[in-house]
Amino acid sequence: MSSIIYSILGIYFFIFLGYLAKMSFKDDVDEKTITIINIYFLQVFLTFWGLLIRPIDITLLFAPSIYFLVTIIVLALSAFIAKKIFSTQKERSIATVSAAIGNTGNLGIPLCIAIFGEESIPYVTVINLVNVFVVYTFGVFYYSRGAYDTKTSLKNIVKLPILWAAMFAIALSFFNYKPNEAIMKTLMMGAYASMTMQLFLFGIYLYGTKIKEISKKLAIWVISMKFIIIPAVSFLILYNIELDLTIKGIIFIELLMPLAVANVNIASLYDCSPRVVTALVFVSSILFLGVIFVGVKVLAYL
Repeated sequence: MSSIIYSILGIYFFIFLGYLAKMSFKDDVDEKTITIINIYFLQVFLTFWGLLIRPIDITLLFAPSIYFLVTIIVLALSAFIAKKIFSTQKERSIATVSAAIGNTGNLGIPLCIAIFGEESIPYVTVINLVNVFVVYTFGVFYYSRGAYDTKTSLKNIVKLPILWAAMFAIALSFFNYKPNEAIMKTLMMGAYASMTMQLFLFGIYLYGTKIKEISKKLAIWVISMKFIIIPAVSFLILYNIELDLTIKGIIFIELLMPLAVANVNIASLYDCSPRVVTALVFVSSILFLGVIFVGVKVLAYL
């Protein structure tokens, strides 16, 4: 349990530094500029590094397939209900997609290593790549819908370089391309810079964000989806399939992750109430400190 706590605290430390930077320098720290640099440049390095760090093995695809199935079920349910209970397009967008985008990278990868050991790395890496696909397709579309029409929102998906970088990296991996050590070090530098900047950006948006900015209805819906409905759907699916218990556990823990900082990045990029999204990410991250220990206990029943 101590390794889990240290993994979480290490991540939250960088969030605190972002908060401290904004508190100290106020308007001199421009969150929009940081968002653009991260999404359009540094996350390309993260995508290449994640996909080329080891060859893609078809046998690893079962775990991310289940992860994607649960995500699609949640998105469909959220989209249907959000239209009924939320009055503004921005609230409907946030209610639909935010809970489906979990922190499978910055938090999920080190946490699964702490719980399941280094043998979990191939599975969490591929699950995280599926989550990246969800972020930059469904995430971009729904957060864009907060300010743009459907056609423009679809165009916004193909404008981002990350998906194109991912397709190129996957093609290289299938053709057994193995970058040399110098290239991998460069990619790794960019990847870690991207992850750190995401955490900093979250802390920056936390400064000045007030929990009361969120409507109670929106907060209850998103947190219920994240920590009640998604775990319930995940448990039902995993309980009823034949699969290695460790892989089941990895999938369940990854689906239990709190809202990802990527929600803030995309909401900021498309002006979809980024401070409201930041507050939701913050609330889910605080609640996760207790939820994770319940989640670890549930693993025994899968």
